[in-house]
Amino acid sequence: MKLDASKTKFIPKSIPKFFSPSGGSFHGGNSEEGVELLKKPTSAGASVSDLPIFHGQGGASSEMLKQGANFAVCFIGLQISYLTWGFCQESLMTTVFTATPSVPSGLFPSAAFAVFCNRVLAVTIAAFVVKKKHGSLTSPNSAPLLSFAPCAMSNTFSSWAQYTALKYVTFPVQTLFKSSKIIPVMLMGMVLQKKTYGKRDYLDAGLITLGVFIFSYYSKSRKVGSDDSTDATGVCFLLIYIFCDAFTSNWQAKIYQKYGKDNVDSFQMMLGVNSFAIVFTLSGLLTSGDLPTVIEFLSANPAALANCLVTSITSATGQLFIFKTIKDFGPVPFTLIMTIRQILSIVISAVLFAHPINGKCMIGATMVFSIVGNGIYRKYKNMKKNLQ
Repeated sequence: MKLDASKTKFIPKSIPKFFSPSGGSFHGGNSEEGVELLKKPTSAGASVSDLPIFHGQGGASSEMLKQGANFAVCFIGLQISYLTWGFCQESLMTTVFTATPSVPSGLFPSAAFAVFCNRVLAVTIAAFVVKKKHGSLTSPNSAPLLSFAPCAMSNTFSSWAQYTALKYVTFPVQTLFKSSKIIPVMLMGMVLQKKTYGKRDYLDAGLITLGVFIFSYYSKSRKVGSDDSTDATGVCFLLIYIFCDAFTSNWQAKIYQKYGKDNVDSFQMMLGVNSFAIVFTLSGLLTSGDLPTVIEFLSANPAALANCLVTSITSATGQLFIFKTIKDFGPVPFTLIMTIRQILSIVISAVLFAHPINGKCMIGATMVFSIVGNGIYRKYKNMKKNLQ
């Protein structure tokens, strides 16, 4: 079945858009999926339901093999990129490296520098693609550069809080906590875009938040001797993360709606957001005096430098695989892949970093992923229904 992609609307207003695994914007340089890309149809005018990889239909066996190989590349690319990114992120922020005169604790001294590294590589890739695609980094019909500043600021704070939170809570808690950003996403949607949500949306949001609370409450802290105040500090950073990320995605949606996706594509958004993020993070490093401290620390700890570089590289490759997966297969397969990534991240982190996860934690995690999975299934059914 061939469809006019420009007239195809995959996500009706009645379907919540927050079932992407990390729930927010990928344009900032370290998040794993993009709210705005979820609005895009698959390429070549094909729907997800037309893909032989999901229905065993259509085309010759060679075409099925080609689609299967393409899907495998996307799946493996996303898993390797973001599982590696998560491991290096946790390793960077929790490992006790060699102490330096300025950092006697041996802990990596600046989450802002980690964010800065990610943004430098992301803006380089975005600039290359925009230049090649449009012939210029600027366009008279594109959004003004200043329009990216608010979401760049919120994205910078979001990423900074995400890194900093790992000093106080475990990576599994952080990973599952991302699912509870449903509520701030809905709040920001109502405030910034005047969106309305149905009863099912609120019910799902409440149940996911409850599941996250159960997991967080019954999971043991990473640090020996940590107390409730330490855990509360970590939760505060996670709240900053999810609220800032919710603002970022909704502000980006406003830019797309105001200027149109013909004038602002995903790489232009990526370029604008990351350009301001570099200015914000570098300004913070210079005014706080952290930059010399970080340079001294990295000089004494090549392993920390390697973690910074790998998180930057995998963040960038992950974003490219996000573009490819949603373009070729649509938002539902992408969301499913990233939900699997979340589960694997929790398991890998628990094994490699010795985070104990008891039965009550498993109940909370199962509760969250069951609701997310049901949301993916409902979205898929509605997509098929609308295309019939």
